[in-house]
Amino acid sequence: MDSINQSFKEYALQLEKGAIQKAYRGIMSFMSGLKAYLEGNHPEFSASALYAGYMDMTYFALTPPQIKKKGLKVAVVFLHEEACFELWIAGANRRIQAEQIAALRNKDIGGYTLSSPSPGVDAIVSWRPDVEPDFDHPERTMEGIDSCFVRFIKDAGIFLG
Repeated sequence: MDSINQSFKEYALQLEKGAIQKAYRGIMSFMSGLKAYLEGNHPEFSASALYAGYMDMTYFALTPPQIKKKGLKVAVVFLHEEACFELWIAGANRRIQAEQIAALRNKDIGGYTLSSPSPGVDAIVSWRPDVEPDFDHPERTMEGIDSCFVRFIKDAGIFLG
């Protein structure tokens, strides 16, 4: 196993090339733009700040009032290593998360994935929509995510009751 010092040396070598910084800035810029785009299209929803993460995931929450009343939020997530988007229903805390997972365990939640409560897992329900990140054409990607976001919110309203 590499030590922290060995990992840092590799990190520094990769940073010298410049691609990591360019990609990371692109992801942050895109996610910030996506947040503004979705907020503009859904002004009645509550928005959180953009969470940059530790180069593992970047996300923000944009939650309709009926879901927020249940102590839940809807997260729009970009997973760095997998280079993909996910949509999550998440709880405001671990207790709500565990209660919702238990409540949904025997319900039909369509093609979405129900999580199991465990350390490091924040989603209650997750979905990886078929939207390829295209950071050179962000408007197409944003439109695709918005369409999936609307579907996810609609379906969540049904299975959350």
